[in-house]
Amino acid sequence: MALSRPSIDGLHALLRDPAASRLPASLRELLLQAWDAEGTGHQASLPWPVIADTLRNLVALDADEPALAAALLYDLPGLRAVVAARVCVQWPAVTGLLDGQDAADQVWALHAGREAGRNGEGLRRLLLAIIQDLRVVPVLLSRQLARMRAAQDLPGEEQRALAQLTRDIHAPLANRLGIWQLKWELEDLAFRALEPDTYRRIAHELDESRADRERYIESVKAQLGRALAVHGLAAEISGRPKHIYSIWRKMQKKQLPLDKLYDLRAVRVMVADVAACYAALGVVHSLWVPVPGEFDDYIARPKPNGYSSLHTAVVGPEGRTLEVQIRTREMHEQAELGVAAHWRYKETGGSAAGKGAGRAFERKIAWMRQLLEQAAENRDEGLAAALDAELVEERVYALTPKGEVIDLPRGSTPLDFAYHVHTMVGHRYRGAKVNGRIVPLGYRLRSGDKVEILTGKEPDPKRDWLLPANGFLASGRSRDKVRAWFHKLDRSRNVQAGREMLERELRRLGLQAADLAPVAKRFHAETVDDLYIQVALGDIGPHQVGRALHELERAAEAASQSPAPPVPARPASRQAARSKPRPGFTVEGVGNLLVQLARCCQPVPGESIAGYLTRNRGVTVHRAECASFARLAAAQPQRVLPVEWGSGGSGYEVDVAVRGVDRKWLLKDVTTLIAQEDAHVADIRSDLHADGRLQLRLRLRVNDYGQLSTLLGKLDALPGVERAWRLG
Repeated sequence: MALSRPSIDGLHALLRDPAASRLPASLRELLLQAWDAEGTGHQASLPWPVIADTLRNLVALDADEPALAAALLYDLPGLRAVVAARVCVQWPAVTGLLDGQDAADQVWALHAGREAGRNGEGLRRLLLAIIQDLRVVPVLLSRQLARMRAAQDLPGEEQRALAQLTRDIHAPLANRLGIWQLKWELEDLAFRALEPDTYRRIAHELDESRADRERYIESVKAQLGRALAVHGLAAEISGRPKHIYSIWRKMQKKQLPLDKLYDLRAVRVMVADVAACYAALGVVHSLWVPVPGEFDDYIARPKPNGYSSLHTAVVGPEGRTLEVQIRTREMHEQAELGVAAHWRYKETGGSAAGKGAGRAFERKIAWMRQLLEQAAENRDEGLAAALDAELVEERVYALTPKGEVIDLPRGSTPLDFAYHVHTMVGHRYRGAKVNGRIVPLGYRLRSGDKVEILTGKEPDPKRDWLLPANGFLASGRSRDKVRAWFHKLDRSRNVQAGREMLERELRRLGLQAADLAPVAKRFHAETVDDLYIQVALGDIGPHQVGRALHELERAAEAASQSPAPPVPARPASRQAARSKPRPGFTVEGVGNLLVQLARCCQPVPGESIAGYLTRNRGVTVHRAECASFARLAAAQPQRVLPVEWGSGGSGYEVDVAVRGVDRKWLLKDVTTLIAQEDAHVADIRSDLHADGRLQLRLRLRVNDYGQLSTLLGKLDALPGVERAWRLG
């Protein structure tokens, strides 16, 4: 960097600067000792005057000691390598502040070389998403302001790149966070570098009228001061500076020349409290005629970034329009410092007041995050609700290979990313690389991930993408695009696809012979074919149909059930049966008889069941459609008992078969999936057939029918698995 000769050169000179006096003496001594020690690198990432100006900016924002220390260590990487660990022991917050500055470098790198103004909002959101301690933001703003102040000596292209970054990222952040003290200057400096001719023209015109404007403002201040004093209002009145960038924007917005802007003449009135604000407003309006439509009450309705003040325009002395701002000193501090006004809460210790300040600050941080989710600059979503809301980060900001930021719901997958980029990118999806590595379809993206989508030549969406149990799509927008694709297919193809999906599910559950007509009506389908289409389009899942079949069968049995025949045993009651081999298993309607599940069909909660009174082993509970039970009931119908499920137990055993190609890690993948679904393997056997097919027989312990159905669906979707079904 070709900067002018620095007035500060070296750490010793820097620590003698008044801004460094905010650092504790012990820390300054530690830094100097490490700096003078042999082997310590003396490199600085910025010129010494810029580092000193950064510290001064942070002091002006009332920054705390960890922030000052983190800003200094970041700019002195050689010193950071030596003392960072010791500093972080004394101030643990320094770790997060340093990490946040490191993370911000990713955003600066993404911005470099991009088209002017492109995707600035996305980069600002990404920055806030990857920074854990949001106190990093004022540190970044302070450093950027110092760099911009020294930028006039940089080469032209370097200066423009720095100004572009300031305009796209830093100035909007300062505006969103209400840090006007930095916002105005950042905007003006960036404007000067990017539009030098326009900047000089407006500055020249302002200079020509400066003397007359200052004379007028002094006259207004004297007249208004006397009027306020008459009404007993103590006030501090000052001229309000107008910044060149804001003047230019107003000229563009209103399509007016400079001399037609009324608010070039402006005063600010500061009073003791809110009541005095409105009293002062009454004095102003009684003194001069207000301009219609130019009154804003930001006290009753603060701006989304917390700005509070009264704004009015009046026809002042000499018939000239005049802008008047009225606020309390607290409002003024908030307007100038924004969220930085809350830095000092860390210094209040463990007092009750300190804890209250800490909670207030955390609410402010939550509010900051919420603001950055709002794309509209002046959108008001209800400040009071925002301040009271807990911080819930529900968005993920991922990157394209070109550095574009894609805003996605939390839990999104690479497939969601592909559909967000473009519908056809999603339809042609074949895989994805995240940060250079191939990832599975269900991979959950994190903020900052760089995603590269691998596509085929032809669109080929899969119907399995629509199944919620698979977890391939988290965004409703993405699922709608997949459904729209299949809606375009002809009816016969959708019917066939839905039939295959549903039959596969019903085979798993042993319900392939069930009548689907009643279920179709339940899902508002006129025919079974319409039900197949709903399944094919993902409107309903095969699992939902299976569950509905069980519920309908149970309802039909309850409606047509005749009184139970007499049983030579204890009277029936509604109390739970006791079965020691199955703790927690309860079946109602059989009194205190011993109850056990039939090994032939192994029913699970949610299925239609029936009881059979054996000679020696109490009541055996079968699935209603069990072939063994049908033979027993036909032979001795008097032994059939009406039973039903009671409260859930702790687990139920069921036999499951999995058939597939004998590939490496198949068994590992199967058992891992079972563990992930919170089921348990009680027994496992494998048989290898001559054709290279492997069949696994597993005894699983599941909680209920729903868990079993979901598990079978996911087993069936594993690579190399041809079929997964329930035995019995």
